[in-house]
Amino acid sequence: MGNIRSFLLFICITLIHLFAINGEVAPEETLNTMTVGGGGAPLTEPLLATRGFQSDRLAQAYKVIQAFKKKVTYDPKNITKTWVGKNICRDYKGFICDVVPDLNKTTVAGVNFNNNNFNGPNLTVSELLIGLKDLAFFHANSNNFTGIIPSDISRLRYFLELDLSNNNFSGIFPYEVLHAKKLVFLDLRFNTFLGGVPPQVFLLQLDLLFVNNNNFRQALPRYLGFTPALYLTLANNKFIGGIPRSIGRAANTLREVLFLNNKLNGCLPYEIGLLKKSTVFDVGFNNLTGPIPHSFQCLKKMELLNLAHNKFYNEVPEAVCSLPRLYNFTATYNYFTQVGPQCRKLIKNGVLNVKMNCISGLPNQRSQADCAKFFSNRPTCRREKSMHYVPCSRGNSANELESSDVESTTAAPAPAPLGRSYGALTPH
Repeated sequence: MGNIRSFLLFICITLIHLFAINGEVAPEETLNTMTVGGGGAPLTEPLLATRGFQSDRLAQAYKVIQAFKKKVTYDPKNITKTWVGKNICRDYKGFICDVVPDLNKTTVAGVNFNNNNFNGPNLTVSELLIGLKDLAFFHANSNNFTGIIPSDISRLRYFLELDLSNNNFSGIFPYEVLHAKKLVFLDLRFNTFLGGVPPQVFLLQLDLLFVNNNNFRQALPRYLGFTPALYLTLANNKFIGGIPRSIGRAANTLREVLFLNNKLNGCLPYEIGLLKKSTVFDVGFNNLTGPIPHSFQCLKKMELLNLAHNKFYNEVPEAVCSLPRLYNFTATYNYFTQVGPQCRKLIKNGVLNVKMNCISGLPNQRSQADCAKFFSNRPTCRREKSMHYVPCSRGNSANELESSDVESTTAAPAPAPLGRSYGALTPH
């Protein structure tokens, strides 16, 4: 029996050696069925070690990477030329290794293909997202990926970040991402997705959500304010309707939100004034109207406020011009009629821009005829009383609202900041 076991061991090792000489990985089924003697223990782990891989996870990753490599026919930075040999962690550009926590094995934990400009017929992400079973992040900005996102993404136990921005994805929103329950970073900007963004996206525990520069067209979901995201960028789409009142629920989390260049209409809800941690609020280039809600004076951390190219009217509130951190306030191309002393100081200092409004005595305003035409049929707000509500003011009895006008604003504690959302408005 001892001679037979020795002979079988010799045959197994010889087969593995031949695979290694040819630069190939032994078939997984061969590894899994090789045993010594009748009913002996599998030789998988020891044999893998003789093949030069640090772990069976890396051996499997090798097969996945080599299969994907064949699909890349355009590689201007010669990234794929580094995908040679067995030392994936050291040599393969774009692949990042780490240890699987519960297995204590080295694995491919991340993919960074940003700005590689890979191309090829039917270049999809499916093979990598299915085959690399321990991924924590997949970043592929500025390539030419297409196709669908596999539903198997739900099986990635540690998957936190997905960046498919500036690729060739199209069709409806990729609902498959909803299965990745641990995502904290989702970037789908600069593709040609269309239709609607499902409300469930705003229930994911994301820190960052970028869907700008697509062709989404829908009313903003009422659940929008349920997102725990710090950075929310919906710009340059075709969203319609008003900003949901639920936005006030993001009071303790939302830092920056970009609604600019959509087709939003109606009046601004007073609940925006509850965003006590927000530093950027941008609704430029929409069809919004009404006065600036008095609640905006509660935005004590606001730094950049953009209301340009809408149909806002009445005065620019002095209390808003007195916000302590405000350094860029753009209110151009509206129908404002008055600015007070504090606002005039901001104009003088270059902080506030009110060009092309209806403010008497200031240069570069609309014509009288243009202003008269607008005010002859001035839009009104359905919840006029809420425009005077100041939620951060004590003893606000004179401005009390009906219970139906006030919405709960409970929110979760905020994670650490991630970056500036205006950077998302460029593809790379």
